Amino acid sequence: MIQKTLEKVVNGETLTKEEASDVMTRMLEGRLSSEQIASLISILRFRGESAEEISGFLQAMRMFMKTVDLSEEGPIMDTCGTGGDGASTFNISTAVAIVLSSMGVRVAKHGNRGVSSSSGSADVLEVLGIPVEQSPEEGQKALKEKRLTFLYAPLYHSAMKHAAPARKALGFRTIFNILGPLANPAQTKRQLIGLFDSTFAMPIAEALKEHGSEHVLLVSGKDGLDEISICDTTDVVELKDGDIRRYSISPDMFGMKRGSLNDLRVQNPEESAEMIQSIFKGEASESACNIVILNAGAGLYVSGASSSIAEGVEKVKEALNGGHVHQYFEGVLRQKGGEVHAG
Repeated sequence: MIQKTLEKVVNGETLTKEEASDVMTRMLEGRLSSEQIASLISILRFRGESAEEISGFLQAMRMFMKTVDLSEEGPIMDTCGTGGDGASTFNISTAVAIVLSSMGVRVAKHGNRGVSSSSGSADVLEVLGIPVEQSPEEGQKALKEKRLTFLYAPLYHSAMKHAAPARKALGFRTIFNILGPLANPAQTKRQLIGLFDSTFAMPIAEALKEHGSEHVLLVSGKDGLDEISICDTTDVVELKDGDIRRYSISPDMFGMKRGSLNDLRVQNPEESAEMIQSIFKGEASESACNIVILNAGAGLYVSGASSSIAEGVEKVKEALNGGHVHQYFEGVLRQKGGEVHAG
């Protein structure tokens, strides 16, 4: 069967949703060799994955993942992106998750340790003193008490071990980089997703629409950042209530001057943690503060806590400037005292 599938994609044909789901099922059951997996995901990467293929792969991946029900007390959202932009920035989406939870938004942050980046979300959260490898029960308790929980990907996606050797051998971005943010174990319907390549935004939006997502912003900076950029224009594809539209935003639309990418770069989780703390204390560079404000403003919009990104931006500014975020971080989230210093 896999030979026919490979022949089909080699010939430039796309898989149906059912075919994609079936081949992913075989993959996650350990019924495909590493060579077969590598061949398939390589061809798809260079040809480009269709909405139906993404939807089918996601359907199978969600069937195999361990889920956690966190919906009891209302909607939740995620700020997980694809990563892989190679920019070595601090963990912006992690900082945004903390800001949002400090402002009353329930966030189930899905993530992992750093593989292609200098600091994964799990790495920086550990340095910040926030639990990472929690059981589903511990995760539920954290969300209830702190409005923020971290869902450590390896604990929920054990079947991914079958694809790991092929991914490691290839060493470049594949369909799995796209699927990661879409397969949140809490099955969040509201997401801010950063993409390393905006060409994937429309098929991902179409796939998420089919899977019942309510409000999603897929963002990709023109400078290559998988965030809303403070340094350049950002491409946005928005899925809201079944409608999909595409537009661009830029820092000046929100009264911000364009920043410098150099002000956002770090070398390790310790430096990333130090940067995040300095933002919360109002001591970071303007570029670092503003990129968190922009993305958190978009997160408020996605969560339903503001009617627009612009309104969200103003609310985040007030929360940061008033010390509310820093107080929440130090008083609610952290499990250990003291300052973090770069090593």
